[in-house]
Amino acid sequence: MGFELEKKAGLDAVTKAARACAQMRDETEFREALYKTDGSPVTLADFFVQALINEELTAAFPEIPIVAEESSVCLEGDCGEKLKRHLEEFLPEKSPNEIFRAINRGNHGGGNQGRFWTLDPIDGTRGLLAKRQYAIALALIEDGEVVLGILGCPELAPDASDGTGGKKGVVFFAEKGQGSYQFGLWGSPQTRISVSGVEKASDSVMCESVEAPDSSYEFSGKIARFLNISAKPVRMDSQCKYAVLARGDTSIYLRPPPRKDYKENIWDHAAGYIIVREAGGTVTDSSGKPLDFSVGKRLHQNKGVLATNGIIHEAVLKAVRKTVLQQNTFVS
Repeated sequence: MGFELEKKAGLDAVTKAARACAQMRDETEFREALYKTDGSPVTLADFFVQALINEELTAAFPEIPIVAEESSVCLEGDCGEKLKRHLEEFLPEKSPNEIFRAINRGNHGGGNQGRFWTLDPIDGTRGLLAKRQYAIALALIEDGEVVLGILGCPELAPDASDGTGGKKGVVFFAEKGQGSYQFGLWGSPQTRISVSGVEKASDSVMCESVEAPDSSYEFSGKIARFLNISAKPVRMDSQCKYAVLARGDTSIYLRPPPRKDYKENIWDHAAGYIIVREAGGTVTDSSGKPLDFSVGKRLHQNKGVLATNGIIHEAVLKAVRKTVLQQNTFVS
């Protein structure tokens, strides 16, 4: 069974949200940040996108629950009063209570039964705040398997070879067994994408986070030296890293966990995971195990993430394992 209706609804919602974000990128209120209990920032953009997409998906598929990152609890108290007023401005047809209900529809627990959406409304909030890359990440999971992924990347250039970037904004999507595609946020035609054909790890380009811990940069640097990679790594925020790997701009994305007990959130990887896989790449954890999206809101069975063009995956895994043995770090 295909997912044409779900794909259309998801693409419509993500495209609408990404265009709105692009148009409001310079509005101070849109970028105003609160800080959650874990110290991570959340902005009006996060709440706006989650409310908008949750409303769209619920209208189209009321029977499919949603696992989303944010909760309106961040808007409680005096610190959230200003953001609440602005949310009403951006969603004028909705009352505050309706907006909060839309945000809080993302409270499903995930798991291995049935279908659910998983949404990161603004993946890479620090990138949004710094006017770098960020992504709107939506995926559909069925019986624990990612079957549809969509990434809206408002700041990404349609063509990496275009130094000016042209009209910024790209939407990526992939459906299980149907390949991966991209199209311009403002209307250019969709094209099929595929990972790079790099056959030697030494010829590859690595992609890593902008604000990764120093330990992560140190680890990635050791991997690069082990593989004799001379190219400077590409650093960017969010699941845009998956997107540029899927279309062949880079060949390796390594995300070591910041600490041994850290578990990744499913919304931080599900969409990018299937887009890379359908583009011909390989995605595992740092020890080579498949990513398991069937055990709740986090990847409890996995440590870190490694995505490559597939051809060089085993060579990179070998480098990871050797480096781990040398410094006794995260992979068991």
